[in-house]
Amino acid sequence: MAVPALLPSAPASPVSAAPASPVTASYARLGEVFTALRIIERTADEEMPQGTGWVGAAELAAAGDGLDAFLAWDETQVRRDYGRTARPDVVASFGLHRYAWPVCLLVTLPWFLHRRVPRLPVRNVAFQRALGRLAVRVEEFACLPDDPAAALPGARVVADEEALRAEVRGALAEHFEAVLAGFGPRMRRGRRALWGMVTDEIVEGLWYVAALLGEEDRALAELERLMPGTARPYVGAAGFRELPGSAEACGAARATRDRATCCLFYTLRPEDTCLTCPRTADPDRVRRLAATA
Repeated sequence: MAVPALLPSAPASPVSAAPASPVTASYARLGEVFTALRIIERTADEEMPQGTGWVGAAELAAAGDGLDAFLAWDETQVRRDYGRTARPDVVASFGLHRYAWPVCLLVTLPWFLHRRVPRLPVRNVAFQRALGRLAVRVEEFACLPDDPAAALPGARVVADEEALRAEVRGALAEHFEAVLAGFGPRMRRGRRALWGMVTDEIVEGLWYVAALLGEEDRALAELERLMPGTARPYVGAAGFRELPGSAEACGAARATRDRATCCLFYTLRPEDTCLTCPRTADPDRVRRLAATA
C-alpha cells in the first residue's frame, strides 16, 4: 500500500470552492482525511490551470517538454535524497507512479463513496505536484438509476453495480491509454508491465484512502470485484490475502497483496522495498506492520 513521495508534508493552503458537481462531496471527503492532496474543480467555462508548476495530463501524454520537466523533478529528488543518479527508466517509473496514484483516486473515490464515475480525458486533468493539487473538469459521469444525480446534465445512467464497475475500468483505461503513450517509451517496459502498474495504482490508492476513512474491509471486497484479474487492458488482480502471522504480531489480521509490477525502488536501495513488493517476504511485512501498529 505504497504512498507516492510526491506531496508536501504540510497541508496545502485552502483553495476557492467551485460550484458543487456530482463528485464535489467525494473530493471534499478526500481532502479531509488526506490533507496533502487537494482537488480543484473547474467548470465548463473555466480554463485548466497552467504555469507555476502545473502540468496538464495532455502534456504528459504528448511526451514533449511537459513530460521532460515533470520527470526532471523526480531526477532531482533522487539525487537530493539518495545521493545518486537513477537510470532514466527508473526516473520515468517513479514519475508515472507519483502521477497515477492520486489521479486514479479522481475516479475510484467517487465510485466508492457515492457510486458516481467521472469520465476524465487527459484534456480535463492537470497536476501541481509541488503543492499536492489536482485540477479536474467533470463533463460526464456514470451513475445508477436510483441516484438523485441521474437527472443532472452529463449523467449517463447504467443498469447495475457491475455496469458501474465497467465504467470505472473504462474511465481509467481511457485516461491512461493516453498517458502511457507518453511515459511508456521512457520506461523500457512492455504494454503488459505498464498496465500492471496502472492496476497496482488503482488498487493501492483506494485501499490506502479507504483505510483512512475507516472503510478498509469494504474497500478490499469492492476492489476484488473491480479488479478480478480478467478485465483488459489491466493486468493482475486486486489479489488481497491475509498476511500470515499478522494477527498475533499486530493484534488483528492484516491484509496484504503482491504488486503485479515493481516500482524499481530497489535499484536505489535494495534493502528498502515496498510493503507489497513481491521482493518483500511475508515475515518482513509482519515485522514492519507490527512496528507501526
